[in-house]
Amino acid sequence: MRCAVVIEKAGTGYSGYVPDLPGCAAAGDTVAKVRASLKTAIPFHIKGLKAGGAAVPLPESALQWVEVQEA
Repeated sequence: MRCAVVIEKAGTGYSGYVPDLPGCAAAGDTVAKVRASLKTAIPFHIKGLKAGGAAVPLPESALQWVEVQEA
């Protein structure tokens, strides 16, 4: 499964989340640590959804870049 993730600078570290899996998030000192944590958190989150009888949302988010001109 391929999931879009968002990783942002947060204070002295980074935080990340999965737009298609509300509540699935991670934090760390580096982008690489957050990415690795999300790679572990996503299957864990999906397993929890299934165990609770909830539907697992299909990945629908996609990354797109938009070119803009400075004002």
